[in-house]
Amino acid sequence: MKWKHASGKMRAARVLFAAAVTLCAFLLAGCHGKKSTTAFQVPDAFDTSEKIELTFWAKNDTNKNQTAVYQKAISDFGKIYPNVTISIRLYTDYGKIYNDVITNIPTDTTPNVCITYPDHIATYMTGENTVVPLDDLISDEKYGLGGSEVAFDAPAADEIIPQFKEECRLNGLLYALPFMRSTEACYINKDYVEALGYEVPDVLTWDFVWKVSEEAAKKDKDGTYRLNGQKIMIPFIYKSTDNLMIQMLRQQGAGYSDETGEIEIFNDTTREDLKEIAARVASGAFSTFKLSGYPANFLNAGQCVFAVDSTAGSTWMGSDAPLVDISEDDIVNFDTEVRMVPQYNPDHPEMISQGPSICIFNKDDRNVVLASWLFVQYLLTNDIQTAYAQTEGYVPVTSGAQQSREYQEYLSAAGRDNEKHYSVKIDATKLLLDHMENTFTTAVFNGSASLRDAASQMVEDVAKGVRRKKTVDDAFIDNEYESVTRLYHLDQMETREGTDTEGTRKDLGPLPAGAKALLMALAAAWAGIAAFGLKEGIRKKKSNQEK
Repeated sequence: MKWKHASGKMRAARVLFAAAVTLCAFLLAGCHGKKSTTAFQVPDAFDTSEKIELTFWAKNDTNKNQTAVYQKAISDFGKIYPNVTISIRLYTDYGKIYNDVITNIPTDTTPNVCITYPDHIATYMTGENTVVPLDDLISDEKYGLGGSEVAFDAPAADEIIPQFKEECRLNGLLYALPFMRSTEACYINKDYVEALGYEVPDVLTWDFVWKVSEEAAKKDKDGTYRLNGQKIMIPFIYKSTDNLMIQMLRQQGAGYSDETGEIEIFNDTTREDLKEIAARVASGAFSTFKLSGYPANFLNAGQCVFAVDSTAGSTWMGSDAPLVDISEDDIVNFDTEVRMVPQYNPDHPEMISQGPSICIFNKDDRNVVLASWLFVQYLLTNDIQTAYAQTEGYVPVTSGAQQSREYQEYLSAAGRDNEKHYSVKIDATKLLLDHMENTFTTAVFNGSASLRDAASQMVEDVAKGVRRKKTVDDAFIDNEYESVTRLYHLDQMETREGTDTEGTRKDLGPLPAGAKALLMALAAAWAGIAAFGLKEGIRKKKSNQEK
């Protein structure tokens, strides 16, 4: 029987079979994590006669200064390599970049260059040779970092801050280079802390922040808050609750995940931390960005004491912030202090290192990939690094940019104005520069982005549960553990090595339950088609005999 003559039932069966095959292949690729381990062969020379069009996806968070830096970089690069045209697509959220990349991988319509996060790149790599490994490109004598044939003053490989670069290493290979780095900071209304009878310490502790927040949550009989005389006061607001959970666990020496992707977050320390958070939400001392709104808006309106956000968000923080989302009439004047996030052990503080990285997507034309690599190097030059770092509380990722005269003069001019030299922004920058040895990163693997989402989800669900008058006890948390495990497929994550640094396949172990279920469904589909075909054959044979 030919396909075009198939009966309606037979066509339906084949459609279902094809769908099952496609879905099974997708799950197997996702669960067993095919990696982009094929080394890129650097061309002998960059063909400048070839007209090349590159697409560049980046985030700017509605900051026009960042957009201007990108546009100038593209324009100046085009003057150096006139045969290369670059179009930029700007996003306001890294999650949207991630979703669009994932959507475009199956159709091979990914951008050439993308600013993203290593956790996201680990998922991009489930495609076959999707992301270009950079090790050979970096070390190439002609076109590597600072190579002899690079037509501009690119940084040398040893200029990239080692701990920043290591964040981009997956399975022993570099699949990205850092673009900017930041950490989280606690922005404090110093006037409120002192009004409550306290002084801001050099290093915040959790006990101190909870104690002050509880005091700030007290109301008068008329329902207004004693501290600010307003109807609204959220003493402590946290922007990224995934980082909240990760840093709390790290500071307490508790598990989150290991280097192979083993999930360790469902432990007793997590349980106690979630109960602590629930108690603070119940007292009105604590809330989250997702639950209440952007921390800077409450801080600037005199409705918050402690606001935790990225150092990259520092231009939004404080009475004189150059970027604000609320009316000027709502802004309250106060002195802003910048500190590390709260610590359990102030003698050994730990805070997360984060920030965007740059990756290159593989294309059939090696000359196009080389052009992409040259543009990545250009984004790491001193002028670009310094200019972009000055737009927010970012730190350049090369020693050359950090030590440059222009960058050092920028740092020393803190407070000269409330734009480029906004004091809170530069204080946030110095926080990371002065505490590089106190930073840490989380393991990156296929699924690490989902684990981050799960960490955040647990905090948000606990806070919502309290708001909905639910009791956050062991039973609630047991249910939460099971819920996020299912939601983010954490029970299907690999704890296997995948590939070694040479690209050799290793034993990936047994398939997860979901893949097994699909294989069983696929077998059932085959059996159904075979039975249908047998039935059709018998019917036709009988029909021919009757004729």
